[in-house]
Amino acid sequence: MTRKEEIRTLFEMSPDDMRRRAGERLVVCRDIDALHRHFAASIATEIEVNNARGRRTSLILPVGPTGQYPLLAELINERRIGLERCWFFMMDEQCDENGIVLPPEHPLSFRGVLNELFTSRVRPEFAIPPEQLIFPDHRNVHELEGLIESVGGVDTTYGGIGIHGHLAYNEPAPEVRDSNPRLVELNDFTRTINAIRSEIGGNLEGHPRKGITLGMRQLLGAERLRLYCRNGISLDWANTVLRLALFGEPGDDYPVTHIRGHRDYVVVTDEETARVPRYVV
Repeated sequence: MTRKEEIRTLFEMSPDDMRRRAGERLVVCRDIDALHRHFAASIATEIEVNNARGRRTSLILPVGPTGQYPLLAELINERRIGLERCWFFMMDEQCDENGIVLPPEHPLSFRGVLNELFTSRVRPEFAIPPEQLIFPDHRNVHELEGLIESVGGVDTTYGGIGIHGHLAYNEPAPEVRDSNPRLVELNDFTRTINAIRSEIGGNLEGHPRKGITLGMRQLLGAERLRLYCRNGISLDWANTVLRLALFGEPGDDYPVTHIRGHRDYVVVTDEETARVPRYVV
């Protein structure tokens, strides 16, 4: 069966069929707001439980989705959750044409977005130590694999799913499952959907063409995978990758399908993203 034929077959399942077949691997929230609240609560609770046990928390986190971060800051402040034992490894960052990460003041800087939506909102007494909040960049890219190993590995990879199944900036490529941190040239699929979503008026020419990313080896090496797949806008762009993530044949053409070999993965979505599209072609 070709991937095109497989996708047609997957769209024969209703959302209820999908829930039954996926079981505990799938959580369907009412709407996008409920999904963001689920995301924030999951992170906050994981840190809270580890703090109570005197354990460190090591997470891989995305900037996309982002709606969870103001809610997470609220939970941390309200529940007095200290982040001093946390290590946050951010998935990726955007770069200029020379492979240098965008400065935080750039509107498309992931670090800048995280600071606006999360870091600046956490009360100082609960804040994560700056050296334990790590974005991939042109200076540390070759050290990240060892740094993750030095803190004992990753407890949970939290992330979104791209339009062709990319996790972080791990786009379709031969042997992508075994990839490590690196500079990547972003393909046209990624740049197009990001130019649509990032409020730059669909400016394909101005959107970054390069990024630095953690590899699939780091993402899949976590004890748990928790992926949040949502349209988030009026376009139904994520309905296909949701079904491929849960049921598709593993392959490098849609890297998210490699989660199927992991012992503990869950995909969280909302009702709109779980529906069958108007047209199945």
